[in-house]
Amino acid sequence: MNMILLGAPGAGKGTQAELLAQRLSIPAISTGNMLRDAMANGSELGKQVRTYMDGGLLVPDELILSIVADRVAQPDCSNGFILDGVPRTLAQAEALDQKGIGIDHVVSLEIDDDVIERRMTGRRVCSHCGSSYHIDAHPPKTAGICDQCGGELAVRKDDAPETVRRRLEIYHQSTEPLKDYYARSGKLRILDGSQSIEDVQQSILKAIGDLV
Repeated sequence: MNMILLGAPGAGKGTQAELLAQRLSIPAISTGNMLRDAMANGSELGKQVRTYMDGGLLVPDELILSIVADRVAQPDCSNGFILDGVPRTLAQAEALDQKGIGIDHVVSLEIDDDVIERRMTGRRVCSHCGSSYHIDAHPPKTAGICDQCGGELAVRKDDAPETVRRRLEIYHQSTEPLKDYYARSGKLRILDGSQSIEDVQQSILKAIGDLV
C-alpha cells in the first residue's frame, strides 16, 4: 500500500504516519525529517535546504524528488510506504507519476489555521537531545527544561509565529490544488484532523479499508 498524507504544517501528519507505519508494517517517509538530517550533516544539499526552510519557503522540487526517489527504491519500501510532506505541489505530484511511483490512497487531514498556529508556536525542542514538547499538550515538568537530559528547550525557527503564518499561506496556495488532482482519480479521502490522535487514526484506517 503506497499512501500520501496531506495537510497543513502541524496538522498531525507525522504523528499519524508513525502510527500507521506500525499498524501496516510499512515505513513512514517524512521529507521534513530527511531535510533536517541533511541540514544537520552540513552537506552542500543541507546548506541549500536550510536557506529555504529557515525562511519558511518550500524546498525546490528537484531537491525533494531526488531524496524521495532514492528512499522509495530501498528494500524496506517493497510492500508499500507512507509519504509525509510530499508531494506539496501539483508539479511534484505529476513528477511522482512520471517516475512510476504509484499511489493507492491520499488522505487529507483538515484543520483550521488558528488551531494550527496554536499547535506549532507552542512546540519546544531540546537543544541538546532533540526531545519534543508542547507548552499546552505536552509540557515539561520544569518550564524551559528538558525532562530527559536537563537541556534548554527552544523554539525551532520554522515554528516561529511569522514563519508559521508564511508556511500556511504557501500551503494554501501550492498544496491544496493537490486535493483536486487526486480527487479526479478517486484516491482522495478528506478527514477531520482536529479530532483526538486515536480518532484520527481510526478514521484513516476506515477510509483506506483497513479497519474491520
